[in-house]
Amino acid sequence: MNGSIHTGLDRPVWAALTTRQAHLGSGDKLARRYHPDVAPFAALASATPAAYRALHQLLLPHEQAVLQSLDPMGRVDTLQITHVGIVHQMVAKHQEAGSTDAQEVIQLSNVDAKDMLDLVRKTKPGPFGKRTGEMGNYIGIRDQGRLIAMAGERMRLDGYVEISAVCVDEDWRGRGLAGRLVKTLGRQIVQRGDTPFLHVFSDNLSAIGLYERLGFELRRTFHLTRIGHADPGSATAL
Repeated sequence: MNGSIHTGLDRPVWAALTTRQAHLGSGDKLARRYHPDVAPFAALASATPAAYRALHQLLLPHEQAVLQSLDPMGRVDTLQITHVGIVHQMVAKHQEAGSTDAQEVIQLSNVDAKDMLDLVRKTKPGPFGKRTGEMGNYIGIRDQGRLIAMAGERMRLDGYVEISAVCVDEDWRGRGLAGRLVKTLGRQIVQRGDTPFLHVFSDNLSAIGLYERLGFELRRTFHLTRIGHADPGSATAL
């Protein structure tokens, strides 16, 4: 595995926003963010005062963004900081491009946007906005016309594609639908020459167990931090 490519996984938001998903964000050489309707994530070229100032300028006073970092963030002037949690980054260790059980799995598109948002609101798999579907390929399963399960691609960087928004309506859980979608999506990613990876909160043990059974393994852990404009004198320390 190419070391420089693999290093991109240490800063996946920055790697995506400076390469394959630059068109979905804004910023400069110091700080970048996704458009708010696409994803809440932002990233810095490096944790310098200049980069934090650049990030501050990218945010409107009412807006917030999420940073992913290897270490906890400390105090930053002009920014309000809230620790969100710790996530596991898991990477597929088996890269098989063969067939899988894709029965009833359908391709989702703009015409499915309302149903996708409705399912996300019910199941709360993580951040999903009006334009998140533009980040990559989304697939799902319907039952009598109702969207009951979904999974898709979020961050895309050189050599890797993130699987995200894995969710199943509570009335259809326990039937292996999430696993079927992740396997189908993973094989499509591999067929295009990339490696699937994903992020999951460290306390979501059931999801971690599922992804391990599907061939994903822990690569490393990250801290998620929500940041926004701070009132004068209110910048917080973690």
